[in-house]
Amino acid sequence: MNARSVMDAGRKDGQDKKLSRIGAESGYGSESSLRRHGSMLSLTSAASALSSTSTSSFKKGYRLREKLAEMETFRDILCRQVDTLQKYFDSCADVVSKDEFQRDGEEDEDEFLTAARPDGENNNGSKEKLFSSANPKGTNGIDFKGEAITFKATTAGILSTLSHCIELMVKREDSWQKRLDRELEKRRRVEDAYKSALNELKKKSHYGGPDYEEGPNSLINEDEFYDAVEAELDRQDKIEEQCHSEKIRKPYLSPVPPGDVFSVIGTHRFANKVEEMVQNHMTYSLQDVGGDANWQLVIEEGDMKVYRREVEENGIVLDPLKATHNVKGVTGHEVCHYFWDTNFRMDWESTIENFNVVETLSDNAIIVYQTHKRVWPASQRDVLYLSAIRKVHATNENDPDTWLVCNFSVEHDKALPTNRCVRAKINVAMICQTLVSPPEGDREISRDNILCKITYVANVNPGGWAPASVLRAVAKREYPKFLKRFTTYVQEKTTGKPILF
Repeated sequence: MNARSVMDAGRKDGQDKKLSRIGAESGYGSESSLRRHGSMLSLTSAASALSSTSTSSFKKGYRLREKLAEMETFRDILCRQVDTLQKYFDSCADVVSKDEFQRDGEEDEDEFLTAARPDGENNNGSKEKLFSSANPKGTNGIDFKGEAITFKATTAGILSTLSHCIELMVKREDSWQKRLDRELEKRRRVEDAYKSALNELKKKSHYGGPDYEEGPNSLINEDEFYDAVEAELDRQDKIEEQCHSEKIRKPYLSPVPPGDVFSVIGTHRFANKVEEMVQNHMTYSLQDVGGDANWQLVIEEGDMKVYRREVEENGIVLDPLKATHNVKGVTGHEVCHYFWDTNFRMDWESTIENFNVVETLSDNAIIVYQTHKRVWPASQRDVLYLSAIRKVHATNENDPDTWLVCNFSVEHDKALPTNRCVRAKINVAMICQTLVSPPEGDREISRDNILCKITYVANVNPGGWAPASVLRAVAKREYPKFLKRFTTYVQEKTTGKPILF
């Protein structure tokens, strides 16, 4: 045996002794010295986890929380094992480096010993002395085989537990999805019930007291007020549609006075007031407001345009409103006739609850008292006004004559204000001019040749305590609807009848 073989054998014996000593002193040691480290599972049980836990732990009904706790325990153990194996690898690296450093000197000593001593002498003792310094001192020995086994068992336990976590989550996903679907269904039902209850609440005439109606101390905010008003208007519109389809209009035989009657100023006590109103409307109401910055165009549908100028006085909305419209097939006289004659009032006016003529001043002037349908939570309104129809001759032969109906508030002993209604003040005018396009050849003028240019102005003081935003929103909705409904009614009433110029 040469010197190299002797040195390798000595080195191997020294390392084996060192590793055995490290294994005896290590806290992790061999497989028989494994400890629990505060976990529900020991590393010994973890060694067999790959084959058993996939069925046994799941059958025992471990919850996901327990599995996650096991994962934390395995993580801690695995970190300690990685540190231990790192120490072992560091020790091996130190031994190798020291062996390489001493190798050159050992070769020289081996040659010297071979020359100085016979072959039969005991070289083992000298080798033990020689290589005793090769063992690293101050480092605990580690059972590499045992650590490898436990490392494998730990990783197997982690993989197994992770597999169970995934299995549990997949299994619970269906349950969670079902619970989510049930909660969504409950939420949908609650929302539907809330909307239904809110709609029913809007339809009721009161919440339970005057504080939930229009008034200075109303507890309803503007949004709730508007929602309630809109819902009530929708309900009244549906009722009106049903009544309109079922209603059979009676053909009224309302005689039309001679044209000269409508041109006369009159001699009744309100004659001067009527003439003043007529002249004001002829002067100001017919002016074009399209380029006026104070007027806002709020609605434009075909030939119809609706303008509004925002005005408030003492917190009450007094917005003047002006609408223009062109209607084919009717004359200004016909439009004003159906607008003024009370015999046709209930045919086209859907907001009136009842009305009566308080006094007839002349053939073209009457005083009317009417109550409007209540739109909860707003208070009910009534109005007392003088209604006069006039024909104003054109000052220029090229201009058309003008027909006009003006309604303005007055006072009368037979219709005093009451606590049941809020008295509104109005100043309304329907101004119409007839435009005729000459027919071809010798044909007579037909309704295809006539066009009525309508200007409708309204200044209304509603009184009461209704919110300004609600009043403006309702006016924007109702005025265009009224104008379309009324003009359509006039077209239907005049179809097939002689033209009334």
